[in-house]
Amino acid sequence: MFARVLWRLLRGNSGRLSVALVALISGSAVISALLNLQLDVERRLAQEFRTLGANLLIAPASGGQFADSGGAAATLMDEQGAMTAVAALSQSDVAAAAPFLYLRARAGGTQTVVAGTHLRELQKLEPSWKINGDWREPEDNSGRCIVGQAAARILHATPGSELTLNYLGRAAKVRVLGIVESGAEQDSQVFVELPVAQTLAGTPHQIGLVQLSVNSAPQAMAIIEAQLRAALPGAEVMPIRQVTDAEVRLLGRIRLLIASMVILILVLTALCVLATMAALAMERREDVGLMKALGGPISRIVALFLAEVSVLGAVGGLIGCLAGVALSIWMGRRVFGAAISPRWEILPLTVALMVAVALAGALPLRLLGRVKPAAILRGE
Repeated sequence: MFARVLWRLLRGNSGRLSVALVALISGSAVISALLNLQLDVERRLAQEFRTLGANLLIAPASGGQFADSGGAAATLMDEQGAMTAVAALSQSDVAAAAPFLYLRARAGGTQTVVAGTHLRELQKLEPSWKINGDWREPEDNSGRCIVGQAAARILHATPGSELTLNYLGRAAKVRVLGIVESGAEQDSQVFVELPVAQTLAGTPHQIGLVQLSVNSAPQAMAIIEAQLRAALPGAEVMPIRQVTDAEVRLLGRIRLLIASMVILILVLTALCVLATMAALAMERREDVGLMKALGGPISRIVALFLAEVSVLGAVGGLIGCLAGVALSIWMGRRVFGAAISPRWEILPLTVALMVAVALAGALPLRLLGRVKPAAILRGE
């Protein structure tokens, strides 16, 4: 019986209810589009920030990075121990990680900074670097290098040419894979495979630094830092605050903007529903009076009307969410020039918000409980 009466109410007042339904669909469409854009924009921003390079460093407690900064045992750390700690991190949080060993060597009579690392990992760590040449996959584990643009001018290095690096009486001959343009201090460095730098420095299996590109969400960053500090008590774990703070600030502003717009739309939608339900409440005074005269409990009557607006909110939220996802995809292509992936986890959230808005706007219907059957039957 309850379901039949509810269906009659929905059909009998389709004119006014359609106005509230349109408001709910419109509100849920805009809200779901904004939420879908926010979730996808955050993911894309995180990917873009990862192209900026490392945002977390692991260094010896003494702060030494160069093999010749005074006492290898005091300034360097064990490569295997450091990389084992990095490998234990969640791989979903670590985009790239590369060990480094720096030394001041001579090349062609000119002193230059040589950075030993794994070139394959360097490609992942610095995806935005512009390379003149081919440095995709070294043929072996040594004998290859890439040269910064500034260093290449001084050393007259070109892709395919050879450099001889000298350090403390030890020498290594490397072939230039490419010239890197980074726009930073790396332009004056020569990057070689880590074993070459370790052989030159006479420090096998030792490194001076590990650079990581990790998920910089505050909670994820704090967990990663804690795990690394626990695994490497003799090392310092240092976030690069410029990159991390810039990402956190930008994401915070986007979240604040989206949240403000969602709240504003919810309030406007609730006001539209409220106006419609206020007019509907005036029309239903006679129906409510007759129900109460026939012995219907007021709780049952109010529950009937609340069920009506809940159905309205759920239908409006469902239709609006589907329209909002399509709207966000269109906005992504036409406004941002990028494909926006639909995030269906916003569907239950949008439906729940619209049901809540519909119930908030149905406040005038609760006043029908004060209707007196005698006054209605007398035609007052």
